[in-house]
Amino acid sequence: MRALISVSDKTGLVEFAKQLKELGWDIIATGGTMKLLEDSNISVINISEVTGFPEICDGRVKTLHPKVHGGLLARRDDASHLQALADNEIEFIDMVCVNLYPFKQTISREDVEMEDAIENIDIGGPSMLRSAAKNYRDVTVVCNPEHYATIINEIKENGNTTLNTRLQLSAEAYTHTAEYDMCIATYMRRQAGLNEKLFLEYDLVQSLRYGENPHQAAKFYRQLEPVSYSLAFAKQLNGKEMSYNNIQDANAALALTREFQEPFCCGLKHMNPCGAAIGTDVVDAWNKCYNADTVSIFGGIVATNCEVTAQVAELMKPIFLEIIIAPSFTAQALEILCTKKNLRLLEVKMEPSNEQPKQYVSVNGGLLEQDIDLHSEMVVPTMCVTEKTPTVQQIVDMNFGMRIVKHVKSNAIVVVKDGVTLGVGAGQMNRVGSAEIALKQAKNNGATADLVLASDAFFPFNDTVTLAAQYGVTAIVQPGGSMRDEDSITACNELGITMAFTGKRHFKH
Repeated sequence: MRALISVSDKTGLVEFAKQLKELGWDIIATGGTMKLLEDSNISVINISEVTGFPEICDGRVKTLHPKVHGGLLARRDDASHLQALADNEIEFIDMVCVNLYPFKQTISREDVEMEDAIENIDIGGPSMLRSAAKNYRDVTVVCNPEHYATIINEIKENGNTTLNTRLQLSAEAYTHTAEYDMCIATYMRRQAGLNEKLFLEYDLVQSLRYGENPHQAAKFYRQLEPVSYSLAFAKQLNGKEMSYNNIQDANAALALTREFQEPFCCGLKHMNPCGAAIGTDVVDAWNKCYNADTVSIFGGIVATNCEVTAQVAELMKPIFLEIIIAPSFTAQALEILCTKKNLRLLEVKMEPSNEQPKQYVSVNGGLLEQDIDLHSEMVVPTMCVTEKTPTVQQIVDMNFGMRIVKHVKSNAIVVVKDGVTLGVGAGQMNRVGSAEIALKQAKNNGATADLVLASDAFFPFNDTVTLAAQYGVTAIVQPGGSMRDEDSITACNELGITMAFTGKRHFKH
């Protein structure tokens, strides 16, 4: 039996090769792999002894040879294949152990030159993996050191790997080469200025119990590289397994939390905030958030950008919550909250970054891609379009309201005061309908004066202004851009309301 070994990742290789030798296998090796094994007193056969041809072109050509691929691809049950090998003095190769040049690691360097990237495109390695994987009935192909122990154990027990193991390893090898080629294709297309193809690579995190409803199957995947504010890379410290709807809601909560650097807390239900507030610390932010809507938060999700302390944990514990998300939890807080065995506690990296992540949404037969809406236009006095100018506190609340409303399903209206949401109107088919919901909720909260109203998009009519005035709104912030903007401005002037146009819409469908 013969194994051809040529690896970039040499983890566990020496021990693996020693055990193969002890089991009677001959080892063929190339370049750095051969040197490592020889330095470890493991006898190997130089690839050039097999091919009868030297390595050429700085090692670019060494395994692309019939005596390699013939030995891999020949079917042991086909007499014509066996005769072809005999006629050409080709011997079987029964195992290929190959992993590829570190192309992805190379292009991840900030200073990488295209020439360096090109030199780290492996040609012979993928070819051997594919040949061996195609002939899995007779050849073992391994591209992951994690499988070394399984392979050795099966050879010890059976004299060779099992057919089922070889099939699984074959599938893994094709996956490995597909991911490798996808990475190269993406890089080369970017260098060439081509964009009509989209390649995505995600790994399975878990199979979910079901999707949005019990009759829908669902799975959760994540991208390869960790990012901030990502549920996919969260650490679960307590509670039941996350569901499809939990994941959707938690992701929405993280997106909203990302808006704030000051102490912030939000409660969320069905991907819409039901209460949100900034505070002097996590306790203050939680109290304001909870009191903004003590009814809707029942069974909801809480996210904060502060460490959860024992003091705030004691306040949260009596409330029925599905999930609490934070950058960290103190040991005392965990001791308090982990007594609720079903409560999911998620620790999420919340560090500012310059990344511009993409958002992908599937449609029937297609996929939409867009930049995630990370930018919030800061409201300044020069944005005022009315006779009455906003106070400093109103500008502060306008900025707070706009950062909240962009995370509410359109049509979206929020009513705020002193850094706290008082009313949220979400997902209505007309804007005045959303406004009515938010304003009535604010009134039910006892807020009837000096309110600030924020809208995710322009007012098509002045009816929202008229309604807002009836509920004590004295300041409005919206993107502007309607053909009837002047009607809303006139209504504000008549009613003594100050209004600012940001010029930036924040639809959320």
